[in-house]
Amino acid sequence: MRLGIRAHDTKYAPLEELIPNIHNLGFKCMHIALSKSIKEFKPDICTMTPGLAMYMKELCIENKVDIAVLGCYLNLCNPDPEQHKQIVEKYKAHIRFASVLGCGVVGTETGAVNVEYKYEPANHTEEALNLFIENLKPIVKYAEQFGVIIAIEPVWKHIVCTIERARKVLDAIDSPNLQIIFDPVNVLYTGNIDRQDEIIEQAFDLLRDEIAVVHCKDYVVEGDELKSIAAGTGGLNYPLLLKKIKQYKPYVHCTLENTVPENAIATRDFMENLYAQV
Repeated sequence: MRLGIRAHDTKYAPLEELIPNIHNLGFKCMHIALSKSIKEFKPDICTMTPGLAMYMKELCIENKVDIAVLGCYLNLCNPDPEQHKQIVEKYKAHIRFASVLGCGVVGTETGAVNVEYKYEPANHTEEALNLFIENLKPIVKYAEQFGVIIAIEPVWKHIVCTIERARKVLDAIDSPNLQIIFDPVNVLYTGNIDRQDEIIEQAFDLLRDEIAVVHCKDYVVEGDELKSIAAGTGGLNYPLLLKKIKQYKPYVHCTLENTVPENAIATRDFMENLYAQV
């Protein structure tokens, strides 16, 4: 596996320092959401120029850091027409930017049927799933024109909340430019954590060919919710997950989530040591 980290989980630094810092921490790749990692200026459609993409690409090559994911985590099912129009334009800007940047995927989650982008039971209906598929189709078509991969990330609180629903989206759109970010913690909730092994197995059975990136974090139960924490410090079956990665995806980008600067190296060591053992 090619292990990396979310750029905004590291200590803040301008781009010319951020990417070398990630290399110096011993990571081979990063997940970057421009709006969370760049504070020197506002990353938006205006500033996401080919020049910025080429500058970032140069820094990554110099420091041997892949960009695994360019994050564009916006709600494609926002019911407000004007907001939806703006969101679509932001997706297109990220796709154009990615085509120059040379990143692995443009990553996104799968939205909610409300403006607030929050959980409600309607997110899990067939109507919501069909709406998401219809709204995603033109985004994938646009990505195809630029040779860019869109990767959707199933999340239990969102519209694509299960492995089966992710498979339905892939089959409905049927494009090699649509793939999957698999984050096992994100498809868990208190009602299914006892089936986590089954869910990990199912993901590699149904989505194996399309998994482009794996997100690695852990969880603890707090009341009725799962709290996300650093990998190896909670309840996720990492021996099973890493065994599957080694078996089917030996060079896949795996990016850590929910680390802090104080535990990033320890989490990296946990992942690398366990991967060597499975």
